[in-house]
Amino acid sequence: MDKEIINYPHIHGVAITDSDIPSVFPSHWHNAAEFSVILNDGCRYKIGDEIVCPKKDDILMIWPRELHKIIYHPKNSSLFIQFSSRIMESNTDLVAAARFLNACHLISCKNEPEVCEKIASLIYRIRDIHDKNQYFSETRCKILVYEILVLAGDYVMQEHRIQIGDERFSDKAWGYVRDACAYIAEHSSENITQSDVAETVGLSPFYFSKIFHEYTQRTFPSYLAGIRIQNVLNLLENENHSITECAFAAGFQSTTTFNKIFMEFTGCSPREYRKMHSRIR
Repeated sequence: MDKEIINYPHIHGVAITDSDIPSVFPSHWHNAAEFSVILNDGCRYKIGDEIVCPKKDDILMIWPRELHKIIYHPKNSSLFIQFSSRIMESNTDLVAAARFLNACHLISCKNEPEVCEKIASLIYRIRDIHDKNQYFSETRCKILVYEILVLAGDYVMQEHRIQIGDERFSDKAWGYVRDACAYIAEHSSENITQSDVAETVGLSPFYFSKIFHEYTQRTFPSYLAGIRIQNVLNLLENENHSITECAFAAGFQSTTTFNKIFMEFTGCSPREYRKMHSRIR
């Protein structure tokens, strides 16, 4: 099980390929998301504990930091984009919906031909822009990535609503969670508590804790730590700041706690992370 460092040689945060894809590849993970248009039958993947066998014209989705492997990939059988997790993690709508998105790895063209066709079209447009490398290529590609995520998100949320029913999937509760995520993102460097966030969105701490965990599948402390770690990753790119300065600027109060949580989220130490990412810039 290895961590793969994604290099973005042409457009920062977005890479695309349909060539030199190995027929097999061992278990690995990376911070990027990876979306594939399946061009031929016969592909087999393992994502977590799930075996996925997409068909031609399906859309395969692997989310940031998911362990996955290629069991078998026939030649010229997919076109895929990889895009930085920051594209998702800088948007509170997507962060709030991460629980639902991360559970979905395949959109079947047989069942959802329109959704698959639209996502495939957007990926091909990204490839065209990527190949031309004109002015504002990065911005154009990232706008299209967001369009893909909206299409995938609409599909996933509708599927979840159908599965659990309208009573449990409440637009009002979703609004509370979305507002809470926005508040946490804005104030993550401060010493905020779950009670602070509950009061801000107008809920009791008990009810807030219940719906926040139901929608995000994470406790408030774990979620806040994840936001702070993401901010640290951004800060670590500036080597003029020490690792300790980055940790405290992101809201951590203890270097011991910071180092422990950083290792849990990334699988390496802050020093190792900075060294790895300095090499590929």
